Amino acid sequence: MRAVYPCSIVASELVSDITVRIGTTKFYLHKFPLLSKCARFQKLIPTTGDENIDIHIHDIPGGAKAFEICAKFCYGMIVTLNAYNVIAARCAAEYLEMNETVDKGNLIYKIDVFLSSSIFRSWKDSIIVLGTTKAHLPWAEDLKLVSHCIDSVASKVSIDASKVEWSYTYNRKKLTTENGHDSPWNGVKQQQLVPKDWWVEDLTELDIDAYKQVITAIKAKGMVPKDVIGEAIKAYTYKKLPSLSKVSMIHGDAKVRAVLVTITCLLPSEKGSVSCSFLLKLLKATNLLKCGEMCRKELMKRIARQLEEASVSDLLIPTVDGDTTVYDIDLILSIVEEFVRQDCKNAQKHNGGEVNDHVSAPTSSMITVAKIVDGYLAEVAKDPNIPVYKFFSLAETVSGNSRPVHDGLYRAIDMYLKEHPSLGKSDKKRLCALMDCKKLSPDACAHAVQNERLPLRIVVQVLYHEQTRANAAATIRADSIGIGSYESSRSGATTNTEDEWDGVMAVEDLSLSKTTKLDKCDTAGTDTEKNHGGNKAANGRVKGGATPKKALGKIMSSKGQAGERSSSDSSDSAILPSQEHPKRTPARSTTKSGSCVAAAFAE
Repeated sequence: MRAVYPCSIVASELVSDITVRIGTTKFYLHKFPLLSKCARFQKLIPTTGDENIDIHIHDIPGGAKAFEICAKFCYGMIVTLNAYNVIAARCAAEYLEMNETVDKGNLIYKIDVFLSSSIFRSWKDSIIVLGTTKAHLPWAEDLKLVSHCIDSVASKVSIDASKVEWSYTYNRKKLTTENGHDSPWNGVKQQQLVPKDWWVEDLTELDIDAYKQVITAIKAKGMVPKDVIGEAIKAYTYKKLPSLSKVSMIHGDAKVRAVLVTITCLLPSEKGSVSCSFLLKLLKATNLLKCGEMCRKELMKRIARQLEEASVSDLLIPTVDGDTTVYDIDLILSIVEEFVRQDCKNAQKHNGGEVNDHVSAPTSSMITVAKIVDGYLAEVAKDPNIPVYKFFSLAETVSGNSRPVHDGLYRAIDMYLKEHPSLGKSDKKRLCALMDCKKLSPDACAHAVQNERLPLRIVVQVLYHEQTRANAAATIRADSIGIGSYESSRSGATTNTEDEWDGVMAVEDLSLSKTTKLDKCDTAGTDTEKNHGGNKAANGRVKGGATPKKALGKIMSSKGQAGERSSSDSSDSAILPSQEHPKRTPARSTTKSGSCVAAAFAE
């Protein structure tokens, strides 16, 4: 037990007549100095009697150190107050009732003057004092010390940056002028600009409760841009939860969950106030730490509003314990669905409340999100435990017209087929039906026609559309060099329109038994070769290899030998002839034009 004797407080020849016990500390004092300043001691100490009084005080705010400051003041000693002990001294003085009714210029009055004239005028002292108030609740709140501190900090944050004259901590990325790149003017370097987020780092020293109150007060004043507030919240989050910036966040407790929930509630409601990447990191953490459905839904709603800013790596959120999949595809599906709902709602407002999904063009945001979704699908497709229905649901959430090019979707489907070789035939066809072969690039077409994982129906469609595209290009080239409209019309006459192809392109209905038509095409192909042998390769070539005709012949030849393309495409063998065809000379077989092959299959 620590003992404090009168000599340690003030030089006195009088023997102490009162002992004050606070915790493990004893104070040997005198009645008169205490009675002259403290109304509480006037109630506890009898005015008569010379016996030594022993008083136990167990609930004084600030403990023995705060009481010692008050006792020294009672003895007329000079006390040292600063940002670290002033709140404790003020609460202790209130506890001892050291107010003006007892003595003019008492300790409460002097501390209040010190706070208003010194502490609350200082930026950093205001933050320090606010941090100390937590240890002295509820006294600090009842005395409005907390509210005064918050108002002091929020007021300084809300003033124009050009009026900031006090020191602050700023280790963030500097402005151009602050990096010394500004040129001198008349031989004198221009005054450095104060950044708008000058206050962000100093506030990271506060605990989450005080920080919440300060940010709420700053928002209420309405003078700070929302993106600056968002940046401040982001900096505070990374300071308190440094593991949030890492790949995964595994460890956490109730305190961490409370911080995450509070941060989510503090985020400005305006779109773009924080990055989508940061929101997804918060969602990943709240999902792993199970911070509650309300917090989770709020983050998902915010992310959906700016999903076009996301990257595929940000969307790779791991599943919680108990799920067999690596990534939480259900979570991303919910976000994409929310984005589609919001996008449709915005489109309706833009078009006066009426939107026809089949006519209206997709927004730029929708096109961007479609690319992101396709990239995400390609990544999650590598997981052998992803069910096909989840993959399909996410892929079809974004409409087909939102994908100007289907290369990304093709890549994702191909990756899924590669990682799931045992996928059933119906599921495989259902997946491939998501693709529009007319929207595949030449590179993708060249890959698709040689892709043994695709159903034959898709390969034939790719070949046809690639052939149609090649013929159209050849026609344009022929017209440009003045070959004449007659040859162009001949080329067009041998090529079915896309509508005709779509009407008859079911592979199961195709038959090679119509040898008469093929022979006619052979004859036409021979004539065409005689007149335009130099243009034959250009009319039917698929980028990266053989012409569509030859590629199709190779595929069908392989099917004739193997009986079926794969175990999941057994019914596609219906296109193989069940009877022998009339023999064709090698010359005819190798000189048919690609246009005649397309016309024969269309018929």
